[in-house]
Amino acid sequence: MVSNNQYYPTYLQLEKILDSQKPLSFEPGNEPAHDEMLFIIIHQAYELWFKQILFELAYVKTIFEKSKVDDNSEDLNLCRHRLKRVVRILELLNNQVSVLDTMTPMDFLEFRNLLTPASGFQSKQFRLIEATLGLEMQKRHHHDYYKRTNEGGFTKDDFSDIESTEKSATILQLINKWLERMPFFNTEFWKSYKSVSDLNDQDHPFWNDYYALYKESLSEREMPKLDDLKERILKEKNESENGFSNTALRSALFIILYRDFPVFQTSFQILDTLIEIDHLLAGWRHKHYVMVRRMIGMRVGTGNTSGAGYLEGAVQQHYIFKDLAGLSTYLIERRKLPRLPEELIKELGF
Repeated sequence: MVSNNQYYPTYLQLEKILDSQKPLSFEPGNEPAHDEMLFIIIHQAYELWFKQILFELAYVKTIFEKSKVDDNSEDLNLCRHRLKRVVRILELLNNQVSVLDTMTPMDFLEFRNLLTPASGFQSKQFRLIEATLGLEMQKRHHHDYYKRTNEGGFTKDDFSDIESTEKSATILQLINKWLERMPFFNTEFWKSYKSVSDLNDQDHPFWNDYYALYKESLSEREMPKLDDLKERILKEKNESENGFSNTALRSALFIILYRDFPVFQTSFQILDTLIEIDHLLAGWRHKHYVMVRRMIGMRVGTGNTSGAGYLEGAVQQHYIFKDLAGLSTYLIERRKLPRLPEELIKELGF
């Protein structure tokens, strides 16, 4: 009979984990480099946390893959909770860089050449996180790097897994479809709405008023943003180079504007958390870039990338939820928001 008594090291499989650090510099014939142990443990810890992030994102996908997400069920709140956990993990990973920074460039040089052609670029799990969230291959900085399956690139199996993830529904795409299904602007909810503007620039009474109120909030130098609002948010089209349709962005903007209503709180926090995840990923990439500049200057990376030059480009280009973050451009003061009609308030259960 198998005993049910668990032993801490056995349950955590610590024998496997603690025996998985094999510094190459400690092998016979090499000069031991003290900091290689730190380098290995830091990156193994990263990969464990990446695994947890992917686990949380997989749950979020299962909820938003449903044809209907019930705002009154536990589903939406659990998604919010698990995305917030991803935020906390990313905060930890950003802070973890400071531990690696205790290694000096001369310390790193003692074992750097032993790593070639291995590189952090080859972290399959990090690429899966980016792909799961919605970073498309063609939008990546030097996307041709990612298609390499030769020395310094991915194995064919790893590249196939990344490509397969990119072809499946991403969180960005699922959030876009969820936002597009929002019924906020159906005609039956706006029968008693009292317009505050006599401007007839938009078909829907709310957006007609909002267009006028936004215009009033702009300075003369900001007036070009009025055209941006019309083209990027109000115009009836559902194509976007960044993945979010105008329909979805209208719903997202509406949620952000009226987030103080209880029914919108969880939805708002989900959108805001996705933006925060994007910013933390950008922060991690920037810390990585600064660290690499400090360690190797402008030398070529061990995986035959352009090193710090590649990382700098990724910092600038690899934003996933840029459209959502950009909605702050189109906000007006809370006190000037149009009052919502009773039909809509009743329907949404405020």
